[in-house]
Amino acid sequence: MRIVTVAQMVQLEKEANQGGLTYEQMMTNAGKGLAEVVHREYFYQKRQAVLGLVGGGNNGGDTLVALTHLVELGWSTRAYFVKERSQKDPLVKAYLAQGGEIIAATEDKGYSQLKKIAKDAEVILDGILGTGISLPLHGRIPDVLKAVGQAKKGALVVAVDCPSGVDCDSGEAAVECLKADLTVSLAAVKQGLLKFPAFKYTGRIITVDIGLPRSLSGWKAVGGDVLTAEEVANLLPLRDVDSHKGSFGTALIVAGSVNYCGAVLLSAGGAYRVGTGLVRLAIPGAIYDALVGQLPEATWLVLPHTDGVINWEGANLIFRNLERVTSLLIGPGFGTENDTREFLANLLEKTKTKQSRKKSIGFTGNTPKSSDEGNFNFPPMVVDADGLKLLAQIKDWPDKLPAPAVITPHPGEMSILTGKPVSEIQQNRIEVACEYAKKWGHIVVLKGALTVVAEPGGKYTVIPIASSALATAGTGDVLAGMIAGLIAQGLVAYSAASAGAWLHAQAGLIAAERIGSAAAVIAGDVVDAIPFALKSTTGILK
Repeated sequence: MRIVTVAQMVQLEKEANQGGLTYEQMMTNAGKGLAEVVHREYFYQKRQAVLGLVGGGNNGGDTLVALTHLVELGWSTRAYFVKERSQKDPLVKAYLAQGGEIIAATEDKGYSQLKKIAKDAEVILDGILGTGISLPLHGRIPDVLKAVGQAKKGALVVAVDCPSGVDCDSGEAAVECLKADLTVSLAAVKQGLLKFPAFKYTGRIITVDIGLPRSLSGWKAVGGDVLTAEEVANLLPLRDVDSHKGSFGTALIVAGSVNYCGAVLLSAGGAYRVGTGLVRLAIPGAIYDALVGQLPEATWLVLPHTDGVINWEGANLIFRNLERVTSLLIGPGFGTENDTREFLANLLEKTKTKQSRKKSIGFTGNTPKSSDEGNFNFPPMVVDADGLKLLAQIKDWPDKLPAPAVITPHPGEMSILTGKPVSEIQQNRIEVACEYAKKWGHIVVLKGALTVVAEPGGKYTVIPIASSALATAGTGDVLAGMIAGLIAQGLVAYSAASAGAWLHAQAGLIAAERIGSAAAVIAGDVVDAIPFALKSTTGILK
């Protein structure tokens, strides 16, 4: 599903109208599509009774068209005109001709009729306001919304394009907004719906086609997408029955310190559960004995350490052990000691230098006599957690990371990397992620509710999921491992980051359902839920 600003949507419709697709035909297409969605989703209701809240603008027109089609489909419909519409209006005439019933707010003192029909309705179409609003709401609209909210009993609310009272650019929302169970966006999802507080009012979001040709030049300015299950399924690698572990790559995860052992296992679990053929764990020697028996599926590379954290000499050992590695994750559980910062700086220097890379054998990386000479390309990199905090201390770090790397900051880490306050980042998540993906030349995964994945060319993806199940320590390590695991299997970095973030969010929802409470979910539960997220996405357990 494409994401547009209000201005982009206006331009697309204008261009389509100039090309022969009239505004009237767009409205007809929108209303018919809306009716089909309502009928498909909710015809199981006992009485098929729908109330349409009709405003004076285009959303009101879309709602009238939908009500007319719903009559034809066997629904009992009523239209409540919040603002007067002429009886000569062709949409009004068509609706009345089908036997539709209209109640005007101007003739409904105290909203007594509105309250009665809202109480009786099975489905309520919210078509009062569209994208062209200013807050706060004025006139009778706030009172109408309040009356409906108080009177409806179990009715399902379907927002037409957007909930009335939502600013479709900023995401601001009037307190009177009706919480929708479903928002049917017309042609594309409006950007503000994927921001807070607006997202609290949208319910599930789907789009309907209104006939805009994909050849319109205005689409070139549209960089955003809402990822769907079908799109994720198409991104995931095929798994032939005659495959072997080498078919699905090797992820090398450099992680851990004496204070944060668990991050190693969580990131490795994320990588393995998403389908990686082999996960190799490079850890400080001080924590090897504590971890080795807990993940028998992994292989190990023991790194030199100082007081339990990786030190600068570890970079040489990593560099000599990259043969057959198809993705490299750096950072989970690192800690922020100077020794580990020197390790990271040393490793990044090696990404830009031409030098001998000697083969190693054994889990300690002993060096034999033979060597490979010449150029060597680092595998695609993912940097997460404390690795990001250390990265911020390294001069010109964006130029030293092999592009395109994936960086996975939460808002606090993004603040450290950018110098912007967390509040500013959270208010402008899409804009900030896109700005710095372009500036740094790397893929940014701005974690949190409605995770944003942005790439340097201007494309971005929003994961339309928000759950407190993921608001617990270690879930970010799981996500980083999943992204590294998908890259290891051959996905390009942007696709891996997008699919990984989507599957991770789904796993959080599934974990909450399995455990019985979002508050009780821990990161290990998210790892355990990844297979079920894959199954629900692809239809088979991959």
